[in-house]
Amino acid sequence: MKKIVVLTVALIASVSCSKDKKSASAAVKMQDFVIDISAYARQSDPDFIIIPQNGIELAFNGLEPEEGLHTVYMNAIDGFGVEELFYNGTANTTDERYDYLQQLKTTKKIMVSEFVSNDADIPDAYAKNDAEGFVCFPRSNDNYYYNHVPGSIHQENAADINQLSDVNNYLYLINPENFSSKQDMINALALTNYDLLLIDLFFNGESLTASEVNQLKTKANGGKRLVISYMNIGSAEKYRYYWQSNWKKNRPGWIKKKYDGYDDEFWVKFWHKDWQTIIYGNDDSYTKKILNAGFDGVYLDNVEAYYFLYHKE
Repeated sequence: MKKIVVLTVALIASVSCSKDKKSASAAVKMQDFVIDISAYARQSDPDFIIIPQNGIELAFNGLEPEEGLHTVYMNAIDGFGVEELFYNGTANTTDERYDYLQQLKTTKKIMVSEFVSNDADIPDAYAKNDAEGFVCFPRSNDNYYYNHVPGSIHQENAADINQLSDVNNYLYLINPENFSSKQDMINALALTNYDLLLIDLFFNGESLTASEVNQLKTKANGGKRLVISYMNIGSAEKYRYYWQSNWKKNRPGWIKKKYDGYDDEFWVKFWHKDWQTIIYGNDDSYTKKILNAGFDGVYLDNVEAYYFLYHKE
């Protein structure tokens, strides 16, 4: 679960000129980063799915819809993940993200994770997203941190899901704390009929294997489904395999600052070669591990890091 920010033209214009220029430059670097991750992954798997979460404005030249779509970026991705579009506890007033998505929804799948504190509002969250053609995953209070499997599935079906555009529902589960073991989690997920499973590559630091991921690619009703791995590209996480113990005293220069609200995370200068080497481009990279495990794609978190590097949260 990451903090959501609505990046509007008015907001960006309100900051100092120097911060504005740094953010604009970093935005271009994030676009390039996502494009490069996609190109690397698709060398191994041409059908590999790329879904950035939040940072919707990166789809446009200059971050502004009036400047037109960033064609290379759009070709590098398959959809968009969005958090708290219509609900953040209670119902939201629609913001600029809604307007941006109107220009994007005809060509890309939109996956929306809503936080719905009152279960009675869940049908309304589904209805609002259904009306827009968005795929909704509503989180109630006890699932705020994406840590359990809800008991019912919206638009459940037995169809084969071969590409992101086929998806009618999905499970967002990146915190497996309620499962006693990796196999316990795999068994539970295998018994569901979600069209798409969005999960972490790791269970308590241990990577899922290609055999284990393959067990998840068939719904309980027999239909095929997609299995997508979460990967954080905008902040470093202390509990990940790449974190080194000596960084406690001697942090690498590409670590920028603490991620407020998340004790184990740090915003990074994501354009730095050493960070990008961790993420993609070599056999020990995060993306390569995801490819080796047989995932159908990757869900890129914190692409909006380009903004938070230079502004308070």
